[in-house]
Amino acid sequence: MGTPEFAVPSLRALIESGEKVVAVVTQPDKPKGRGLEVLPPPVKVLAEKFAIPVLQPAKIKTEEFFNELKEFNPDLICVTAYGKILPKNILDLPPNGCINVHASLLPKYRGAAPINWAIIRGEKVTGITIIKMNEGMDTGDMLLKKELPIDDEDNGETLSEKLSELGAKLLIETISLLKEGRTNPIPQDHSAASYAPMLKKEDGKIYWNKSAEEIRNLIRGAIPWPGAYTSLDGKLLKVYKARVSEGEGEPGEVIKSESKILRVATGKGALDLIEIQIEGGRRLETEAFLRGKKIKEGTILEEP
Repeated sequence: MGTPEFAVPSLRALIESGEKVVAVVTQPDKPKGRGLEVLPPPVKVLAEKFAIPVLQPAKIKTEEFFNELKEFNPDLICVTAYGKILPKNILDLPPNGCINVHASLLPKYRGAAPINWAIIRGEKVTGITIIKMNEGMDTGDMLLKKELPIDDEDNGETLSEKLSELGAKLLIETISLLKEGRTNPIPQDHSAASYAPMLKKEDGKIYWNKSAEEIRNLIRGAIPWPGAYTSLDGKLLKVYKARVSEGEGEPGEVIKSESKILRVATGKGALDLIEIQIEGGRRLETEAFLRGKKIKEGTILEEP
C-alpha cells in the first residue's frame, strides 16, 4: 500500500527480492499540473508494468473494499506513504500484520510530512523506522531503525529520494527478520513524540524577523510544496534557494542588490537569495532575475 514517488523504491524492492506481491493498493488517479490532466499515482505505474493487480478505493473503511482485499489472502501488508489511516479490520487481516516504512526516527515526527518538518526545524539527522502498525498514527512498536544525516544542501526533494531508498532496503531486511522469527519489537516512548502534520500553504510564508538560518531551513524544507514565499511590490515572490550571509537592516529589507547578489536582512544575520520566482514569471537564478528586474536597496520584502 503506497502512493507517491517515495513509495516506488519499496515496491520495486519487494518485486526484485522475489516476494509475491499479490496486489497493490494506492490512492485514486488525480488531476495534476496546470492542465489538470488526470494522472495515476507513481506506485500504480510501476505495479502495472509488472501486471500486479491495483486497487484504488476512494474509501477504505467499507465492507466492499475489505472483502476485495480479503480475496487476496495477504500474509503481510507493507505500507509506505499510502496516505490513509488503516482501520482495525485491515490491520488484523494478514497473519503477520501490517508494517509501515516511516521517514523519521520515531517517536519524533509522527505524521504526514516528517521529511519537510525535520529540515524546517533544523535537524541534522533523520532516518527510517519500520513499525508494526496499530490503530494510532505512527505509534506502533519499532522493528528496525536506521539514521541518515541531513546534508546542509538537502531540501525536501533530495532528502526524500535518499530516505525512500533507505526505506526500501530496511523493508526487505525487516521481512527477512519476520520470516526468521527474529524481530524484536520495541515500544515507542510516547512522551518523546513530536508531530509532522501535512504542510499547508501558509506554512511556506517567510517571516523575516526570524533568523537567517531558520528562514533558510524553511526554504529547504518547503520544497517541493508549498514553497517558501514572500512579497515584492505586491506580487508573490517564491524563494527556492538561499545562503546565510552577514549584514544588518530592518527584517525583510534588501540591503544589497547588484549583479549576482540579492541580500535581505533578517531578525539575525542576512540571506542571499540564490534562486527565485516572481508571480507570473519563471524560476530563475538571482543573477538572471536581476538582469530583467532591478530591485532597489531599501526595498522591503513583506509577508504576503
